[in-house]
Amino acid sequence: MELLLALAVITAVIIFGALLSIGNERQRRAIDEMREQVVLWAIQDLRIKRERLAQEARVDDPLGWLSRMVAKVIGSEQNLDVAETFAEPLALVCELGAPRNKIIFSPMSPTDIRRYKQETRGRLSNFANPNPLLSLPRNTTVRELNTLNAGFLFDLELPLAWKSLTGRDVGRNSLWIYFVE
Repeated sequence: MELLLALAVITAVIIFGALLSIGNERQRRAIDEMREQVVLWAIQDLRIKRERLAQEARVDDPLGWLSRMVAKVIGSEQNLDVAETFAEPLALVCELGAPRNKIIFSPMSPTDIRRYKQETRGRLSNFANPNPLLSLPRNTTVRELNTLNAGFLFDLELPLAWKSLTGRDVGRNSLWIYFVE
């Protein structure tokens, strides 16, 4: 009798545990589906807002826009003055406050610059080219600006500001900042 009662209790506990597991699994799937729907809704909402704003995207003050982008990286707004531009490799050199501190903006990443140096191969040709990207010190601080860290419309505003400042197309959706002292 006790054995039969023990078997009934064990069977009831196992069946109850199985029912809980099945219920939890169904609930987990329902929560996952709900989460997926929320993500899809948020993405679609951002697309709609972005399309509306993309039609109105413009950069009235490119240097001010660039200063605000630098502020997002270093935490304080800086007054930038354009010193010069270079065509190959594409770069915009700005002075930051003191004349010795410079910021170089380029759509080329450090890896792209190394590759460019290797392709040109001749050390004399690198020295003959006055582009500061080709002679960056090793301790240069480098930051990347893109849509994730510079703002919702960065990839739409970048070509407008770059074209206005350099007269050339940027050709990419990110911008690299090289801080040179």
